[in-house]
Amino acid sequence: MAAGNTRRTIAAGAIGNVLEWYDFAVYGYFAAAIGRAFFPQEDPVAQVLAAFGIFAVGFLMRPVGGAVIGSLGDKFGRRAALTVSVAAMAIPTFLVGILPDYRMLGVAAPIILTLLRMVQGLSVGGEYTTSIIFIIERAPPDRRALIGALGSCGAVGGILLGSATGALLASLMSEAALEEWGWRIPFLAGLAVGLAGVVLRRHVEETPRLLQRRGSPLLDTVRNHGPLLARLAGLSVFNSVGFYLMFVYIVSWLQFADGIAPARALEINSLSMALLMPVMVAMAWLSDRYGRRPVMLAAVALAVAGALPFFWLMHQPQTGIVLLGQLGFVLSVGTFIGVQPALMVEAVPSEIRCTAIALGYNVTLGLVGGLSPLAATWLVHRTENNYSPAFMIMIAAAVSFAAILRFEETYRAKLAAA
Repeated sequence: MAAGNTRRTIAAGAIGNVLEWYDFAVYGYFAAAIGRAFFPQEDPVAQVLAAFGIFAVGFLMRPVGGAVIGSLGDKFGRRAALTVSVAAMAIPTFLVGILPDYRMLGVAAPIILTLLRMVQGLSVGGEYTTSIIFIIERAPPDRRALIGALGSCGAVGGILLGSATGALLASLMSEAALEEWGWRIPFLAGLAVGLAGVVLRRHVEETPRLLQRRGSPLLDTVRNHGPLLARLAGLSVFNSVGFYLMFVYIVSWLQFADGIAPARALEINSLSMALLMPVMVAMAWLSDRYGRRPVMLAAVALAVAGALPFFWLMHQPQTGIVLLGQLGFVLSVGTFIGVQPALMVEAVPSEIRCTAIALGYNVTLGLVGGLSPLAATWLVHRTENNYSPAFMIMIAAAVSFAAILRFEETYRAKLAAA
C-alpha cells in the first residue's frame, strides 16, 4: 500500500475513535452543567448522578451496537458499517449541543437526552472494533500491529482533545457563561469531526470481499463460535479493568487517597495518557517483529508483579513519584492495548470478523470496564484499603494471561480478506 493511501486509511479508521472519546471527555468534563440543564434544580448531587446515569446507559448499549454494526460490517462491508457508525455518533453529539433544557421542555428534555446517548452507545459499540479491523486488513503483513496501534491512538487522542477543549473554554469564558451556554460548544463542534469522518471514509477503497454474505453473521457467530467469543472476552478483561481504573478512576483515587488537588490529579493523568500513545505504537512495532504472545504476556505479567509496587509509588506525597507509579501502568496497559487489535483481527475468520470481535470485546468492556470504577470505589471504602484497585488489576491481568495462552501465534500468518 502506498504511503499516502496508508495515511488516509489510518486517518479514516482513527477519526471515529477520536470523536467517540472526545465526546466521552467533554461529557464528563461538563457533567455538572449538563445535570443542571436537564434535571430539576432541587438536588445538585442528584443532578450530577442523573447526568452520569444517562452516560452509563449509553455505555451499556455498546454490546448491542457491537452486534448490530459488526453484522453490518460482515454482511455489507467495512466501509458501510463505519459510515453508519460515525454518523450515528456525530449527529446525536450535535443534537445534545442544541437540545433545549429542562426549563423549556420539562421532563421531555432528560428523556430525549437519554435517547441520544443510547444512539451514541450503539454507534460506539461497533466503531472501535470495525475501524481497527478495517485498517489492519489493509495493512502490510509486517506492520499490522503498528498500523492497528496508530488507529487505536485515536481513542487516547480524543480524550486529550476533549479535555483540552474543556480546559480552553474554562480559561476563556466566565463561569456563568460556561454554565449557561458555553458547555454546548464542544458538542456542536463534534459535528465537524463527524463530517470529516464521513468524507474520509467515502474516499477510501472497500476491503475486497471474497464471499457473498448469506444469512446472519450474528447467528453464525453465536451458534458456531462460542469458544472463540469466550477467548476474545477473556483477552479484553485486562484492557477493560486496566484502562478504566488507571486513566479514568485514578483521578478520583489520587484526590481521596492522596489528597492531591483535582487540577494536579488531572495534570498527572493527562501527561500519563499522552505518554500512553508512544508506548502503544512502540510495543506494537515490537510485536510485528517478535510476535504477539510474548509481548502481551510480558505486559500482563508486569501488571501482576507491579500493581502493588506501582500503587505504593502513587501513594507517596511527592508528585514526581506518583507520576512514576502511574508510568508503570502506562507501560503495562499501553503495551497490551497496542498489540491487542492485531491479535484479535488475526485470530478471527474473515466472514465473522466484525461481529465476533465486536461482541467479545464490547461485552467485556461494557460490563467489566463500565463497572470497574464503581467496584473500585466500593472496595476502597468497604475495606478501607487504598490498594484495593491493585488487586483488581492483578486479577484482570491473570485472566487475560490465561486467555492469551489459548491464542495461537499469528504475527506471520496470512490474513484472509473480508
